[in-house]
Amino acid sequence: MIEHALNPAPLQDLKAHLHGELICPDNRRYDASRTVWNGIIEKYPAVIVYCADVADVVHAVQFARDSHLLVAVRGGGHSVSGSSVCDGGMVIDLSRMKGIWIDPEQKTAWAQAGLRLREFVQATQAYGLATTTGTVGGTGLAGLTLGGGLGWLMGKYGLTIDNLLAVDLVTADGQILRVSASEHPDLFWGVRGGGGNFGIVTAFEFQLHPIGPVLAGKVVYPRAKAREVLRFYREYTSTIPDELTVSASLMTTPGGLPAIAINLCYCGPLEEGERLVEPVRTFGLPLVDLIRPRSYLKMLTQANLGAPAGRSYYEKASTLSDLSDEAIDAMVAYGLACSSPWSQVLIQHVHGAATRVGPTETAFALRGESSVICMVAAWDDGEAHRHMAWTRACWRALEPFGSPGVYINFLGNEGEERVRASYGVNYERLVALKNRYDPTNFFALNQNIKPTIQEEEPCLR
Repeated sequence: MIEHALNPAPLQDLKAHLHGELICPDNRRYDASRTVWNGIIEKYPAVIVYCADVADVVHAVQFARDSHLLVAVRGGGHSVSGSSVCDGGMVIDLSRMKGIWIDPEQKTAWAQAGLRLREFVQATQAYGLATTTGTVGGTGLAGLTLGGGLGWLMGKYGLTIDNLLAVDLVTADGQILRVSASEHPDLFWGVRGGGGNFGIVTAFEFQLHPIGPVLAGKVVYPRAKAREVLRFYREYTSTIPDELTVSASLMTTPGGLPAIAINLCYCGPLEEGERLVEPVRTFGLPLVDLIRPRSYLKMLTQANLGAPAGRSYYEKASTLSDLSDEAIDAMVAYGLACSSPWSQVLIQHVHGAATRVGPTETAFALRGESSVICMVAAWDDGEAHRHMAWTRACWRALEPFGSPGVYINFLGNEGEERVRASYGVNYERLVALKNRYDPTNFFALNQNIKPTIQEEEPCLR
């Protein structure tokens, strides 16, 4: 545990001004409050502020700045790398800010940053509406959005950030800004993919789209057929329409059988969807076909079963512009050598509307059609070294086939060069934005874009 002595008088003053709750290490709920989704993360903040409203966020920011505290911002707490909690500093926790207001006429939603994806989608689906979200219902809406937002609807409607209309943001000096294409447009460009580098986003406004039942699920094949399945997947995804988004995964079935699955979601007319997915149903001799019409909400919530809170996770990722035979061979080899039945190699196909936005139109620069490969180790047995070694070895085997950049939401604590490569042509513009809005790097616990100027004494790191 890292200790950070806080002056009790200012701490009591902060507590008196909060509408939410302040948790210190002597509180009986401290251990539960510092715990995040990833069980491998063990950090001990000096203070946790559960914010009830934007005023609480401002008070917390001002206290942390005056006390020179390291700050972690927590929405869903779903960060694999653990950036939503810290040792010795302050956690500004937004998880109780779950308001959502939907305008069914304009098809828009205003959503606070404490919402998880399942909560957001449950509210929008009540009106038959949705927008691109991730693939797991337990993920935080804020983190997903600020990093870009890959998801099942991205072929038709683009990334989550492509459906973002505005945000409310608290800056490092405690200002509250409304940020959109017409208000602080430079900052609006930056928050669409730039993560939490420029402030704390407390609410988002999204464009929604009519989404009824989707045709979704997976077809599972024996792992022995993985090469053939992935070559089929490569050809199949090269011709699919925007309405159909497809991924593949080398995984283990709940019954313990090593397998490969093709996962898909079609958001158009169901009759047309049945025709389009027929090649997946009939390829080879699948073990099981779980593709069914279902609600978009059910699709997201079912995915939670494979990623429970408290399990240990470690991941690395690559971006491949082409699934070559050699890359497929490397994936299959490491999929066969998987160190845990809960680990997997996930292949997400990025196409359609998500790729028709220019790389400099938002901070998210990885706009070409690609396969995003995420190697996720998951375990309960405590042998972290063995599982992490498998992930790193798999990543090294794929590195010769990948491009330098990677989806920020899949990037771990991998250093400045990996962050720079992921933002590519946008990096220097992001640095200029950081210089303007956060010159002391107050918001440093993220995929950090370091400022090149320092106007004040930085917070303790």
